[in-house]
Amino acid sequence: MAVEEHEQARVASEASEARIVAVETWRPALQPNVVFVLVHAEDGTCGLGDAFYGAGAVETHIHDHIAPLLFGAPDAIPERVSQLCAPYAGYQGAGVELRANGAIDIALWDLLGKRAGMPVVELLGGPVRDEIEVYNTCAGPSYVSNSSRQEVSNWGLGANGDYEDLHAFLTSPGALAKDLLSEGIRGMKIWPFDTAAERTGGRDISAADLEQGIAIVSAIRDAVGEEMDVMVELHGLWSRRAATKICDALTPYKPSWVEDPIRSDAVDALAALRADVDVQLACGETCVGRRGFLPLLDRAAIDVATVDVGWTGGLTEARKVASLADAFGVVVAPHDCSGPVSFAACVHLVLSQPNGLVQETVRSFMRTWYTECVVGLPEVIDGRIHRPTAPGLGVDLSESLRTSPDVSRRRTSRS
Repeated sequence: MAVEEHEQARVASEASEARIVAVETWRPALQPNVVFVLVHAEDGTCGLGDAFYGAGAVETHIHDHIAPLLFGAPDAIPERVSQLCAPYAGYQGAGVELRANGAIDIALWDLLGKRAGMPVVELLGGPVRDEIEVYNTCAGPSYVSNSSRQEVSNWGLGANGDYEDLHAFLTSPGALAKDLLSEGIRGMKIWPFDTAAERTGGRDISAADLEQGIAIVSAIRDAVGEEMDVMVELHGLWSRRAATKICDALTPYKPSWVEDPIRSDAVDALAALRADVDVQLACGETCVGRRGFLPLLDRAAIDVATVDVGWTGGLTEARKVASLADAFGVVVAPHDCSGPVSFAACVHLVLSQPNGLVQETVRSFMRTWYTECVVGLPEVIDGRIHRPTAPGLGVDLSESLRTSPDVSRRRTSRS
């Protein structure tokens, strides 16, 4: 056999080994909003991904629509599969299709890293730094576990247990800030104005509600001064008028940023707000891909891009978002508060990007249901995460999850 023919045969053999033969989904009862996705290749390797919000609908889309596409694909290359799975109905916005695609894409990157024997950060071009600082989003373990709505009734308040950071920031913010600093965590994100937004529909905010929210930020500053970076999340609940009032009231307390003051597709309003206020604006966890971020970047409407790796369609698209943001001189701070595999993917992404600023973490998740579901999570040590070295994303399903009777499993195999 000629050398050229031999090389063609080798490539064909490797492509065959990379073909997808089965897709599994696992939905644990301990967190109804998450679905884990296992993508099995012909050579026996398996890639792991996850999706958060609307787990049942995401699962159905994966098995009914994506699995047949994967089985018909010539290989498991993330970029090719990303193009193959791009839904016509999902061009203009996020939803079940994008979350399903994101979970599959993350699993394919994990698979690619395992087959190459390399961590995903190396496949993304290599780390530009060996560690990244984190901040703590002050949720509790039961935060957004009952439905897909971002509302006070889904905060998980009233649950008893460790790391009830949401209850703590509402009732003892200064003590919480000191506790986080004692662990080396120098950033915290809180949302003290959401209850006011639910009362008014976000149209306006009263002086009393404004004062109540500001008192929480003030208590943090009184307790720890400027040692703690404070991010204030507004969840896109406000009108431009109300958001301006909140941002102006926050300015003397020097927040690191105000996040999603207005919904992210209100580009003109965000750009006008950014020009009017003296605080940095962060936005992007609900934006979809480069086309979702481009208007915000082009209008200089944001200072920090909080891309969600899964919700934007996976690592394949998220790295392009980061590169686009870099072209506009905007830093990226990937969104977490979703699932443990997506969190690991965020770490690989932010370490590989020159404009990576900080990584969001949720210690109440990391120390409860994240670690109950997976092993190999990137560790936070003294407020920083160090570069992962294990092949792929470095995480795997825990033995307790694998043997748990409280997990709904579904498998689709290639015929």
